[in-house]
Amino acid sequence: MTESLDFTVAIPTYNGESRLPELLERLQNQIDTENLTWEIIVVDNNSTDNTKKVVQTYQQNWQCLYPLKYCFEARQGAAYARKRAVEEAKGKFIGFLDDDNYPISTWVAAAYAFGQKYLKAGAYGSQIHPDWEVEPPQNFQRIAPFLAITERGNLPLLYEPAKKLLPPSAGLVIRRQAWLESVPDHSILTGRINGNMLTSEDLEMLSYIQKSGWEIWYNPEMEIYHKIPIFRLQKAYLIPFFRGIGLSRYITRMVNIKPIYRPATCLAYMINDLRKIGFHLIKYKTKLKTDLVAACEMQLFLSSFISPFYLWKNGYLKTNHK
Repeated sequence: MTESLDFTVAIPTYNGESRLPELLERLQNQIDTENLTWEIIVVDNNSTDNTKKVVQTYQQNWQCLYPLKYCFEARQGAAYARKRAVEEAKGKFIGFLDDDNYPISTWVAAAYAFGQKYLKAGAYGSQIHPDWEVEPPQNFQRIAPFLAITERGNLPLLYEPAKKLLPPSAGLVIRRQAWLESVPDHSILTGRINGNMLTSEDLEMLSYIQKSGWEIWYNPEMEIYHKIPIFRLQKAYLIPFFRGIGLSRYITRMVNIKPIYRPATCLAYMINDLRKIGFHLIKYKTKLKTDLVAACEMQLFLSSFISPFYLWKNGYLKTNHK
């Protein structure tokens, strides 16, 4: 039996050599963790840059009581990196930070305290503030939450299953027991990779945890700043990004629906998607070429509508999952 720790910080990264140093510095400067046993694991998700060397340099000069570990996951995709992190982690709780997520100095302490207080919480998300490289357009707040920006006030909030809303994986803490009990070995969605923008692997994972009876929460005391470079505000990135979210929606919509009810539920969703497409066309028909936010929303509605056909045609729905 491996020795158990209180907390693991897991950092899935792909080509993160330029972004990792600031995150590791922030983790070296965590406070109020004297009574915790914890560790940091960098999961190198098949990087082609100097990510491994950056981590090794930090390891050689590491003065902290908590260890900094490195592991390599060759299968590309965030779902594989997270699964590997869970396999490697010794913590009762696993806090996931992307390499562009920079936590405040009390993040680890606040994350552990919340899990100890809310015993039914299988997962809980951070308060995520944007750190824009350039200011986004005025109407960008309509789609900002899709870029892992979560500012839901300063009180803890329970994500109710009926509202079909879940936190992003950036700054997300998982109770290891909840993951092991709920998440299947093979998920359908594995995360964005070159040539495939199909995403929402984090929502699929969280849906399984929620389906098993665990609660999902928002913890505003776990604050992080998410660096958002200029390219993520450009059409060339955003349109494929929203297409990927939309195309994956059939999976995330159906996780909690019993198979017998899925055809009718799917039809209801598609009718609603068509309604949204129609209203959006009426409201923005002359602006879809010039209004980036409206174009992103339209892409999301269209891709959500064709999601079941796309996934079936491309073989995603042939594998049986629990």
